[in-house]
Amino acid sequence: MPEFELTASPSPEELAAITDALAAFNTGDVGPSDRRSLAVLIRDTDGQVTGGLSGFTAWGWLFIQMLYLPEALRGTGVSGKILAKAEEEARARGCRGAWIDTFSPQALHAYRRQGYEVFGELEDFPQGRIRSFLRKSL
Repeated sequence: MPEFELTASPSPEELAAITDALAAFNTGDVGPSDRRSLAVLIRDTDGQVTGGLSGFTAWGWLFIQMLYLPEALRGTGVSGKILAKAEEEARARGCRGAWIDTFSPQALHAYRRQGYEVFGELEDFPQGRIRSFLRKSL
């Protein structure tokens, strides 16, 4: 019987053992993911990153992991421009869809304005909010 260890601080090598094994399994099961990072950065006049989008493409989809706008840029249409840049690159990489999740009502509204549609929800995640999962065909 294997031993189990619960830890709140796994080492990078321990995590790599899991991710590498899962990646190898998935490649054998459904083929290579062709996973590639993707970011759209917002820089201030000093060249410092103040926000933007980060994610990756894999198996023909763009996954947007994070999108952050500094307060001064919210409500100005910048999120739509950032999403459009990421989607354009995803199309160039052969992606057929994009997905993102959020528990922010303002972000949900912004993503819907850009053509994303809700395909699933988790209630009370975090408590008092709904985490929405959205997708868009590219």
